[in-house]
Order: sequence, then C-alpha cells, then structure tokens
Amino acid sequence: MRVSDDDALRDVLGLNSIAVVGCSTTAGKAAHEIPAYLQRHGYRIHPVNPYADTVLGEPAVDSLEEVEAAIDLVNVFRPSEEVAGIVDETLARHDADGDIEAIWLQLGITDDEALVDAEAAGLTTVQDRCMKVEHQRLMAD
Repeated sequence: MRVSDDDALRDVLGLNSIAVVGCSTTAGKAAHEIPAYLQRHGYRIHPVNPYADTVLGEPAVDSLEEVEAAIDLVNVFRPSEEVAGIVDETLARHDADGDIEAIWLQLGITDDEALVDAEAAGLTTVQDRCMKVEHQRLMAD
C-alpha cells in the first residue's frame, strides 16, 4: 500500500525499529541528523553503512541482511537509482524473516517501479517525504 493520507503516515510512524540504509556518520548531513532526531524520540535505529563501525552509538552493518534485530521499517537515504537494489534486499529479508512492514524513501528519493514490487509483497511504502518533518507534523507533542 502506498501511503497517501495522514492516518496511514501515523501508522508507519508508529513503527519503532528502523534500519537506516545510508545512515551517515557526518553531523549536519540529513542522513545523520534525521536518524539522530528519530533516536531522540524513542525509535531504535539500526545503521546500515558499510563504511562505518558505529553511527549514533549503534553498531553499523554492511547490509540489511546483517541487522541482527527485528526491523519494522527500512528508511532509505541513498540515491533513487539504488532504490531497486535496496527494495530487493528488503524483500529478501521480508521473505526470510517476515519482520519488515514498510519502506520509507526520504525526501527527493523515488522509484515507483521498485515500490510496486514492495507493495505487491504486502509492504507499506512512503516516498519523497522526510520522516522527521512528518513526525514533527503528526506525532510531536
């Protein structure tokens, strides 16, 4: 299901365990600041970054497959042209573990075709939206 209304966004924002693909070690970059914001608001962040050992005080892994914890949501901070591969990796994990419920492509990141595959597998999808902005708009007190 492609998210198109605030109630559906709230449902996705209610998921707690987030694998952040492309999570950055560089303060000031959106791929660092947004996961840091989410972490401060109680989300469990699992950084996926093959070039880092830790991000935001959490161990970083090379791929979704290597995240040892259950994942509710995959949040993507990679270029649009990499989305199809990330969706394939997400679906492989979803098929094996059944733990991923949604994929969120950050602001400026889109791939309609790849998200159709995710939706066909039963995942909820969000694209071209900022998770921090939507959290502040819909969930923050």
